[in-house]
Parts: sequence; structure tokens; C-alpha cells
Amino acid sequence: MFHYTCDMSYNSMSEGDAEFGGNDFEFADKDIRHGFIRKVYGILTAQLVVTIGIIIPFVYVDSVKDYTRVNSWPFWTAFVMTLVLIIALSCFSNLRRSFPINFIALFLFTIFEGVLLGLVCSSYDTNTVLIAAGITGVLVLALTIFAFQTRIDFTMMSGLLFVALIGLLLFGIFAAIFHSRVLDIVYASIGAIIFGLYIVFDTQLILGGKHKYSISQEEYIFAALNLYVDIVQMFMMMLMLVGRAR
Repeated sequence: MFHYTCDMSYNSMSEGDAEFGGNDFEFADKDIRHGFIRKVYGILTAQLVVTIGIIIPFVYVDSVKDYTRVNSWPFWTAFVMTLVLIIALSCFSNLRRSFPINFIALFLFTIFEGVLLGLVCSSYDTNTVLIAAGITGVLVLALTIFAFQTRIDFTMMSGLLFVALIGLLLFGIFAAIFHSRVLDIVYASIGAIIFGLYIVFDTQLILGGKHKYSISQEEYIFAALNLYVDIVQMFMMMLMLVGRAR
């Protein structure tokens, strides 16, 4: 949930910025932005492929499931390392802009996040995981297309989304204390909506163009990280929703 970075790298666009330099500047800027978009989605695709590869043994291999049920160290190791790496990548711009350490840090984060997801998936039956993954894939594709096509500028909603995220966190604590199937379904439904909005928000930051805010083109690691976290959280909400509803 680390969308609110310690070192914000958003650019504000104005009419003067868009007009400065004429058509040559505009076309050059579009080419750079398109290259940035391709790089971000290339990194994101690699992250998702690695994550799926890690999850598969946790879902299909019984010996892996049995081992993780009686040993807690994989969970705590992955949890601590994921937390450390996401804080480091979110708060230290020099880390995420320095090659190759930025790719190494992102790769390690993806590995440990994949282990966490695998551990969560191992507690659900295979059909539930596949249904949740399918729904997540369809939603992410639909939301991405919407973000590309809509005239609504979601980049100005960062404050509202952050407040909603804090509210979700507090509701999650409440739901954990007063555990019930209904509360879990409500929590997962609200979470899916919030992270769906975050997918649109982060996609528009990557697109730039006519949106008021855009993410710096040097921040391809940070951009991929944000979208990856959005998709992971959406999948987690779908997994909880499908699991509790069945």
C-alpha cells in the first residue's frame, strides 16, 4: 500500500509547458513518453511473469503447501524483506534511479512479494485462486483501457485516494478484530474499488499528456512498482472476495 511515496516525483503540466518549444518539442516529448511507457509495462510484465512462476508451486505442489503450514520462517522472512525493500524504493530516489541497483532491488522485492502471495494462495483451493486471477486480469485490462480513453483526470485525486486507503486500513483492523464473513466481503469489495481507482490513477500518471500531473520519466522503476502493487492488492481483494463468497 505504499502509494504515498516519501519522495514525490510528479510533474505538473501547464499550458505554457505544453506550448514551449512548438511542435518539435511536443513530438520529441511524446516519443520520450512513449518510450517510458513501453519500459514501464515491459518491467511490469516481467514482474508479473516472475510472480506467477513463484505462486504456481504453492498452489499445485502438496509438499510445498505442507512445508509452509508447519514452518513460519518463509512468511516472516518474505514479509520483513518486502517491507524493507518497498520503503527503500519509495523513499530513496537515488536507489530507484541508479542502475543496476534499482533493478536488483525491484527484482528482490518481486521475489519476496511472490513468496508472500504464494503463501496466501496456498490457503485457498486451486479453483478459487484461478477465478480470482481471471477476474483480476479482466478488471486490470478494463481499467487500463478506461484510463487511456477517459477525459476524467484522476491524477488530481491523490489526496482523496490516500484518505480512502487509510480508511481501508482502519476498517481492515476493525474487520480483523470482529472477524466475520460479511465484514470480510465488505472489506474486500471496498478494497477492490479503491485499488481499481489506484490503477487508473497510476496509469494516468504514467501516460502524462493532458493530465495535470505526470510521473517523471526517470522514475520507470517507481512507476512499475506502483502498478505492480496495485495489481497485487487487487488480486488479494478478489481472492478474499471469491473465497468468502463461495
